[in-house]
Amino acid sequence: MKFSVFQISRKGGREKNEDRMGYCYTRESGLFVLADGMGGHPEGEVAAQLALQTISALYQKEARPVVNDVTEFLASSLMAAHHQIIRYASEKGMLDTPRTTLVAAVLQGTSATWVHCGDSRLYVVRDGELLTRTRDHSYLEHKNSGVIKLTTLNRNILFTCLGSPTKPVFDVTGPVTLQQGDKILLCSDGLWGTLDDQEIVRQLGALPVAEAVPELVESALRSGGERCDNVTVIALEWETPDAFESTRGISTDSINDGVFASTIQAGVLDTLVDDLDDAAIERSIAEINEAIRRSAARKS
Repeated sequence: MKFSVFQISRKGGREKNEDRMGYCYTRESGLFVLADGMGGHPEGEVAAQLALQTISALYQKEARPVVNDVTEFLASSLMAAHHQIIRYASEKGMLDTPRTTLVAAVLQGTSATWVHCGDSRLYVVRDGELLTRTRDHSYLEHKNSGVIKLTTLNRNILFTCLGSPTKPVFDVTGPVTLQQGDKILLCSDGLWGTLDDQEIVRQLGALPVAEAVPELVESALRSGGERCDNVTVIALEWETPDAFESTRGISTDSINDGVFASTIQAGVLDTLVDDLDDAAIERSIAEINEAIRRSAARKS
């Protein structure tokens, strides 16, 4: 695989940043995840971090070097993250549970498949046009479904999330066949809540992800003003021809089959994957970076 990737998270006008994002990859598969801890409930940042760590741990266990059943993996890992949050709240004796939204995508072969719960979004842009995006699990986005009745009190409220006492509602989409140059963007509502889809697509389509993502985040912060929400974005460009030459590019061609790398912190999920620890992750990242360096040296 070859892809360019860029990620950034800004606190905005909030007291703390409750968003979390990251990505993992093997020789033949990649996982990209973003979670937005929900305000109004305790420890939203913990819920978001637990969600990322759970899915990352399960991905390391399954991607050897590919995930055999991506749809099943995404659905089951989302539910595992939900149960991990519930267990955390129970062990802490919390009266209210931490909660988070989630969007996660697996790319392998020539396709992408993703899952989402809540209003963290995924956009796919092809040739400067919006190919598809996720549909928020909010009353506003489902007002015409005939299932949910819209009222003036709950039009922007989510009806599902991870960590809620009720079972999460989620959607799995794909596989969607990718073309060279396709761009995939995952973001929290701090971005799309202040910038419309047209602006997001325009900038993402016009610029490399390493330039488009910072521009989009800064635009959202300016539009949001002093009370701007956390703004978090991770975006990638698929099969970029010169990805291995870019400081933001990753080529997995020279990576050994057993190697796993992750930008997601690990350490609290030993009950899920016994051999997952920070030292193992650091060794994997070092091996991948060395493989990328050797690949780039051979091309020069």
